Formats: sequence, C-alpha cells, structure tokens
Amino acid sequence: MSQTPGNASTRAAGAATAARTPADDPLSAADFSKDNLFVQIGRMASAFWTARERNKLVLLAISLVLVITATALMQIRLNAWNRPFYDSLTHKDIAAFESQLRVFVELAAILLALNVSQVWLNQTSRVVLRQGLVHDLLEQWLKPLRAFRLTNAGPIGQNPDQRLHADAQHLTELTTDLGIGLLQATLLLLSFIGVLWVLSQHMVVPLGGQRLHVPGYMVWCALFYAGTASLCSWAVGRPLIALDAERYAREANLRFALVRANEEIEGITIYGGESDEKQHLNAIFDTVIEVSLRIVGAMTRLTWITSGYGWFTIVAPILVAAPSYLTGEMSFGELMVAVGAFNQVQTSLRWFVDNFSTIADWRATLLRVASFRAAVMTMDQLGAGSGLVDLEESERGAIRIDDLEIAAPSGSIRLSDPHVQLAPGERVFVAAERGAERTLFFRALIGLWPWGRGRIERPARAAMMFLPARAYVPPGSLRGALCYPCAAHEFDDAATSRALAAVGLERLQPLIDTTARWDRQLNDDEKQCLAMARVLLQQPQWLVLNGVFDTLDSASRRRIETLLTHELAGLGIINIGAGGEADFLNRRFRLVSDSTGPRFMPHERSTALTQ
Repeated sequence: MSQTPGNASTRAAGAATAARTPADDPLSAADFSKDNLFVQIGRMASAFWTARERNKLVLLAISLVLVITATALMQIRLNAWNRPFYDSLTHKDIAAFESQLRVFVELAAILLALNVSQVWLNQTSRVVLRQGLVHDLLEQWLKPLRAFRLTNAGPIGQNPDQRLHADAQHLTELTTDLGIGLLQATLLLLSFIGVLWVLSQHMVVPLGGQRLHVPGYMVWCALFYAGTASLCSWAVGRPLIALDAERYAREANLRFALVRANEEIEGITIYGGESDEKQHLNAIFDTVIEVSLRIVGAMTRLTWITSGYGWFTIVAPILVAAPSYLTGEMSFGELMVAVGAFNQVQTSLRWFVDNFSTIADWRATLLRVASFRAAVMTMDQLGAGSGLVDLEESERGAIRIDDLEIAAPSGSIRLSDPHVQLAPGERVFVAAERGAERTLFFRALIGLWPWGRGRIERPARAAMMFLPARAYVPPGSLRGALCYPCAAHEFDDAATSRALAAVGLERLQPLIDTTARWDRQLNDDEKQCLAMARVLLQQPQWLVLNGVFDTLDSASRRRIETLLTHELAGLGIINIGAGGEADFLNRRFRLVSDSTGPRFMPHERSTALTQ
C-alpha cells in the first residue's frame, strides 16, 4: 500500500549522481566485458536452465538434433545419388535415368518435409528463448530496490528498456540461428568427411612429373581451404565485435533522447527550444552515423575475404579432383560425388567465415545483455563501502530515528536532532533548502537509499504511503490508477466516488473505468489530488510527503489540508519541504549537511562485485 517515486522523481536528486562520470565509474558495460566469452555464455545458460521455459527449450533442442541428423543422413543419400544419375547421363541410359529421377523425387520430398520442420522448430525456439530470457531479466531487474539502484550505478544503468526489449530479442534470434547453423554444419562435417576420405583415398597428385599418393587428399585440401579462410576472416573482421557493441549503445542513446524529447515537448515548446533540441538530437544521431560508417568499412573489408573465397569455391573442388578425372581414374559420376562431398565438408568448415559478421553481432549483443544482467545482480552490494543505514520494521506504529547520517556524494545529510521519536498519529515538518537533500531523506525513510549509517525504525511498508513531488499515475483505467497499488476490485463505487469528491476530482467519476493516458490528461495538481484520494481509500498509518505542498496551487492545497485535518485526522504525517508548513503540523526538524560524514561512492566496489 505504498507509492514509490517514478523515474521522474530521480531528477530531484541529480546531485547524487553528478559527481560520477563514465570514465571513473566501473559499473559500465566495459567493466563486465572483461569476463571471457565462456563465462558470459555460462551465466546466460544458467539463466535459461533455471527459467520456467526450460523443459520447452530442452524438448525443442532434442527435436532439432533429430531433424538436423535426419537431414544430414538424407543429404548423404542425395550426394550418393549423384553417381548413378550422372553416370546414366554419360551412358545415355534412359531407363536408369528415369529410375534415378524417381529416387530424386522421393529424396526431395523427405528433405522438404525435414526443412519445413526445421524452420518451424527454428522460429519456435526463437520465441521460447526470448520468453525465457526476458522473464529472467525482468525477474532480476525488478527485484525490490534493484531497478532503482541501477539508475544510480552509472552508464550500465542507462536505457534498460533497450536491453530488455531490442537486445534480448536480437540475442535470442541470433543465438537460435547461429546455434542451429553450427549444429547443422558439425553434423554435415562428421557425415561427409568420411565419405570424402573414402572417395579420395586412392587419388594421386601430379607433382614435378611424379604421381604422389596422399591418403584422404581432398579432406586435407578442404581443411586447408577452410582454415585459411577462417583465419583471414577473423583477422579482418575482429573489429566488428567492438563496433557492433558501440553501435547498439549509441542507438539506445538516440532512442532515449527521442523519447525524452517527446515526453517533454510541452516544456520545449513553451521555451521555444525546438532549435536547441534539434541540434542536440542531431548531435546524438551523428554519433550513430559515425559508428555506422565505420561498420560499413569493416564489413566491406570482410566481404573481400568472404566473397572471394565464396566465388573460388565454385571451381575449387573440381580443380582438386581434376587430375584423377582427367587421367581416367574416376568416372564423371564419381567426380560429381567427390565434388558434392568436398563442398559439404568445406561449407561446414567455412561456417565460421560465412557467419563471421553475424557472430560479431551476436558477440556484441551477448555482451550488452550479459553485462546488464550481471550488473543488475550486483545492485544489492552497490555502494556497500559507504556503509548502510539500519532500517528496521516494527509493529508498534511509531517511528524512531537515531544518529542518522545519509551518505551523499559531497558528504552526508542528517537531522538537526540526533534522536527523534514520533508517536502514532504525530505530524511533523522536516525543512530543507535543497531538493536533493529532501529527496535523499525521503528515499532513506522508504529504504530506497540505504547508504550511510544510523538507524531508522518504522512500521511495515504496507502501513505507510509515500508521495513524491511528482505523483505517479500508472497506465490503465482511472479506477486502477486511483486504487494503485491495490487491485481495483478492492474498493466499491461508493468509496471511489467519495475519495474523488474529497479531493475535488468528482468530474472524473463518469470516466472511472475509462482506459487512457491519465498521466498526460491530468495536470500535476490533479495527479497529486489523485494520489491523496488513494490515501483516503487505503487508510495507512503514516503518510510521508516530499515537497507535495510546495508544488500545489492554493485551492488544491487547502482542499488537501482540509482532508488531512478532518477525514484523515488520525493519520501520522511527515512532510518534507522547503518551508511554509501547515497548521496541522505540530513539530519541526531540519536537515543539515555535513561534509565530514559518510559519502556515497558507488565506484568503490565490494568484494562481491569483483568475484
């Protein structure tokens, strides 16, 4: 039954993060990129293994192995079919030719069914993989306090929506395609390398007038051919991994800037700042274009290698087998079987070459998702070097604060009285000149900002409601927004009508079940009045307000003061503000800055962060 500040409220504590820069804050993607590839893959595999979609993924994997194995066996059969088919053409044997056509139709029908099955399994695996990954990321991200702490952790906490949506989708699609491709290439290699060895075990190589016999001659040629191609591709295309990761980060920054401009368009228009916003957005977009052009150059250089080897592949197996065919040691059908087997082997071996740009993309995306997940899981230890406030929940209904010092980047914040005892129903005003100080104290009472020292004893979270300076209105119907975070069905129409009327929003009663963007349709005063209507509905023991009265117009303020004086006369209140406390507040404290107190230093990582 509590309301926590939304993303917008974090602006009030901008000073809490201003002291950090990406350069000195290790909680960035670069910090976790030091983990090697296998560590990152292991972490993601463990996430999938504990996901509720695990059984589906295992069943899909087994099905894919069976289908791809069957496809490889049928391709061996199809490759063997080349010999009698081309021999029938060479000998102009019509009966054998017609017989082999019937065999081909049977093989093609089976392969078609297998290919369709593989496509279905591929697409289904994409969906289930994404389902499991996003469920896991949401589970880790939205554990109590983690998402909020991540916003104070530096660059790694920027644009989590991009990592949860676009990056997660892209990673699962690439993982599925590359995984299936690698499995298929491996099975084909194991299947055809033996065929190619048998076909080429008696081949000879003319060398300096001599005929040199090399067992498995075409196998060694295929290995050398694909090996050199892979080595060259790795050397030329390796920069793509870092470039792709940089591009995704810059694309995320652009998307965030566009969303921010759209959300703040009223303020931008009021100030006539369209030109400045356009320059700002163009500057961010230019960084995207700059890294995209570098990727174009890297892709072009890689294409010289991959396409060059691709074109030469057309004649490579024929050139390798030509000496034996030209000397009459093999028939045309045997040549085509050897060429087909060589192509299958070197294509399997060249899987790395053909997919290097995709692998680089996958590696960059894996880095973004794995580093985000690893960072989220360290949020419980964020700022541990700054000390922690002892927050205790009790059933007494009172609030007690002893020797509280809240860690901030520039020092600490404390109350003017070191020991504060608030009885149930008591009403106090806590004054502070700076919004950042008020917000940090507000967050410390909630438990969002645990860094510092001292002790806070308060009722359970369910017995308290917290109202930030900017009220949060969730998406959905007005009834859902009014009852939030309780379920809409917990309060009848009579109760909701009384609550809306008490705060002057009775005009909204006919729209109570209308779903709309209420966060935009209501102005700031109406949003705060809606938040106060929640208090009237849910009847907590304590209400903590952060600058609420400082932002209200006089009419709304008088209405809410009347509500707190009459209908909610027994409610305990802590009002944190800049000044002008109301008559119903009977005690006063002050927030004091102390430059010698504990400081919030997220860049001092605890042992748990480095393990």
